[in-house]
Amino acid sequence: MPPSLRRTLLRRLAAPLSLLALMSGLMAYWLAWQYTQHVVDRSLADLATAISKQIQLAGVDAPVTVPPLAQAMFSDPVEQLIYRISTGDEEIAGEPDLPLTGSNVRRIHYAYVFETHFQGVSVRAAQVRVPQPKGNPIVVEVAQRVGSRYRIAVEFLIAIMMPLALLLLAGWVIVWRVVNQQLNPLTDLADALNQQTHISLEPVDETYVPREIRPLTSAMNALLVRLQSALDAQRKFIADAAHQLRTPLTAVKLHAEQALNSRDPAKAIEAVKELRASADRAVRLSNQLLSLARAEPGEQAARFTDFDLAALAFETGAEWVPRALAATVDLGFQRLDDPENEHPLIVRGNLVLTREVLGNLIDNALKYIPPFRVEGARITLSVTQLIDANGRRFGEVVVEDNGPGVPPDQQPDLFKRFFRGDGQSVEGGAGLGLAIVHDIMVLHGGTVHYEDAPEGGARFIVRMPLKEEKPAAQ
Repeated sequence: MPPSLRRTLLRRLAAPLSLLALMSGLMAYWLAWQYTQHVVDRSLADLATAISKQIQLAGVDAPVTVPPLAQAMFSDPVEQLIYRISTGDEEIAGEPDLPLTGSNVRRIHYAYVFETHFQGVSVRAAQVRVPQPKGNPIVVEVAQRVGSRYRIAVEFLIAIMMPLALLLLAGWVIVWRVVNQQLNPLTDLADALNQQTHISLEPVDETYVPREIRPLTSAMNALLVRLQSALDAQRKFIADAAHQLRTPLTAVKLHAEQALNSRDPAKAIEAVKELRASADRAVRLSNQLLSLARAEPGEQAARFTDFDLAALAFETGAEWVPRALAATVDLGFQRLDDPENEHPLIVRGNLVLTREVLGNLIDNALKYIPPFRVEGARITLSVTQLIDANGRRFGEVVVEDNGPGVPPDQQPDLFKRFFRGDGQSVEGGAGLGLAIVHDIMVLHGGTVHYEDAPEGGARFIVRMPLKEEKPAAQ
């Protein structure tokens, strides 16, 4: 199952957001603990300082007046504080087992705060020494169990995390809404594409498409345009093919009925001959239609190979010699740039289709020459290499005849599909041969054009780009 873009975005956004919330909670707990430490230490220091001031005010009566006051100050039933008042040698009040020293000592004003143990429990104590005119100073200690600090820190943490959790939930909702809103153009794009049909392929509206999706929609619109063009060409081709096939098939049916209904054997035989001729025309037309379909751009590009254009022209001309002799036509070949034909003209293309180009041009010449040149009819294939002004190399094949040529008013339509000339050919054509030649040359990046031969007749010129020669290794 393909991954969901929405789920992927939500997962990749929610995970960092949750991690950020967790880190914020840990930082909040650390700050709460530090704040609790500071507040409680200051509170203990303030209590010890307050007792020390009472001792200073009481003077020599301090051992009598201060203990009741201290007992009242530290009688909190919820969180009973531990205290000790002594002179070092003599206990005045409080817990005599409370140590006078400890670790992690810090000073807050007149008090020293440290950590120690009392009855096997960790406590935090604040100590203030009050000097006496005679004798040892009076030591005031106030202590609190460390566990109570954790409870206070947890209370702080809960107070901080509750709004943080609400903010995290609100952040997830915002991310969900934003992701859905930003993915809506893709949904609209899918809906627009689903509404397309093979009859009408309209470009997708890019008015409200985000900039980041524009390349995708532009590529889709370009694809739709190409697809629309291909479908239009296909529909036109099918319509034209159906129209062209209707004539020979109708003739086949007509001659078949004549042969079937004729009582005269001679007329029946004549009808059968016409039937065979019509069938041959239908077969030839079908083959040309298939050739035209194969010549569609991109259909044969994957079958391109390297071959020698000069050798192909010579071989194709040789294949047509028997038919040319039967029509009393002189079919010749010449290599203009290399009379010995020793240097190949390497092109890259489809060998079969290129052979069909040359065959169609020779076939077209044979159709039109005999009625006008019973004696001295000639067709010449000439091959040469050309270099244009930009230094690009081309292989050129010219098929020239000494027939009637093409009237100037018909030359612009010469390579259009189903266009036929003045109808003076030996065999009735379908008007597809030159269209096939043109489409195959377009497929190969080459050209084909017509010129009147210098001595009268037709001259068809085919040019194909030669393969670039790699420099020899040094």
